[in-house]
Amino acid sequence: MRFMGEVIRGADASSSSTASPSPASLPSNIPLLSAFLAFALAQFLKLFTTWYKEKRWDSRRMIDSGGMPSSHSATVTALAVAIGLQEGTGGSTFAISVVLACVVMYDASGVRLHAGRQAELLNQIVCEFPPEHPLSNARPLHDSLGHTPFQVVAGAVLGCTVAFLMKNSN
Repeated sequence: MRFMGEVIRGADASSSSTASPSPASLPSNIPLLSAFLAFALAQFLKLFTTWYKEKRWDSRRMIDSGGMPSSHSATVTALAVAIGLQEGTGGSTFAISVVLACVVMYDASGVRLHAGRQAELLNQIVCEFPPEHPLSNARPLHDSLGHTPFQVVAGAVLGCTVAFLMKNSN
C-alpha cells in the first residue's frame, strides 16, 4: 500500500510540472505572438482604410468589429500559418488551427455580414416610426459586424505575412 501511494504522488508531481508553461516561455511562443500581432496590426490598419474610404479619422475603428482588413481572419490565419511553419503541417495542432480559421472566416463573411445587414435594415425601419411609437427612441443596432469576402482575404494575407515575418525574424 505504501508503494502505491508513492507511485501516485510521483505521478502527480511529474504531471503538475508539465501542465502549465512557465511565464518565461510565453515570449517565445511564435504562433501566439503572431496571432496577437496580426490582430493588433489589422485593427490599426482600419484607421487608414476608414480614412481612405470615408475621408475622416475614426479612432473607434480600432476597437470595432467589421471593416478592412478583417482582424478575425488575420488572427486565425497568422496562428495557423505560424503553427504550420513551426511544427509542420502533419500534426493535429495544425489541423485544429486550420479548421478554426475556416470556421471563423466563413462566419465573418457569412453569418456576421448578414447579421450586420439586418441590423442596418432594422435601424432604417425604426427611423421611420412615428415619434409616439415606443421603439422610436431605441438606440440604433451596431451594424458593422461582418466582412466582405475581400476584407476576409485581405485579413488572411495580412495574417500569413505576419506569421512568415515572425518566423524569419526568430
